[in-house]
Amino acid sequence: MSIPEVPRRSWIQRWHVKGIAVTGLLLVLLVASSRMTGVDVGMFFSNFGQFLNLLVRMSHPAWEYTNVIVQPLLETIQMAILGTTIGAALAVPFAILSASNLIHNRFLRGLTRLFLDLVRTLPDLLLAAIFVAVFGIGSTAGVVTLAIFSFGMVSKLFYEVIETIDMGSLEALTSVGASKVTIIWYAVLPQILNQFVSYFLYTLEINVRASTVLGYLGAGGIGVFLQRSLNEFNYSQTAVIILATLAVVLVIDGISNHLRRVLL
Repeated sequence: MSIPEVPRRSWIQRWHVKGIAVTGLLLVLLVASSRMTGVDVGMFFSNFGQFLNLLVRMSHPAWEYTNVIVQPLLETIQMAILGTTIGAALAVPFAILSASNLIHNRFLRGLTRLFLDLVRTLPDLLLAAIFVAVFGIGSTAGVVTLAIFSFGMVSKLFYEVIETIDMGSLEALTSVGASKVTIIWYAVLPQILNQFVSYFLYTLEINVRASTVLGYLGAGGIGVFLQRSLNEFNYSQTAVIILATLAVVLVIDGISNHLRRVLL
């Protein structure tokens, strides 16, 4: 019985030439980009001591400040929940209109995707500034901003999931003359429900963090108190705000993991 011959590798494979070349190219592009944009990497290391000093000043949180931020933190959570729910609800029909396996009209599908691209192009800070000018300072501007941001994000993720579903059940319902609404309700939504819930909670987590930044522009929430503590260099209060936001994110992440296990 002959021993099978082991295939010989070329010198390019033996010396990992492709991997080394790609790594070298990425390093060259990184250095060139830093020089073109004026990024001073050495400044990061020279000022690293200031960063450590900031961490030391934040290592003693002012726990008595917790009672002050409870209400703004609840307002932040409410803003995130409202904005995410409204945006996700509006994203469902637009995601269906953007899915190539459900909508075969290229013009309609392309027009819908163009609109979604336009929505995602607008930064959330720009939206917040616009809606603060429209609705005034308060949580209304923040909710509308988060709703539009959630709409653009969830719609893209959602229609990409729809395009990966099993088409067998859709073809079966189509063969018996089921309407489009019936097909979507009984064949599409059950297959994507768990991903939709996961994306919804992921967007909610992002919106909780984003709403703290929107407060800088007067869009309500705990961001106003974060800005105040930073302007006053009161980093012990800043630490409490960061820890409170972290706790909310961890709770949302735990709920997301639990629901994912239940749905799967």
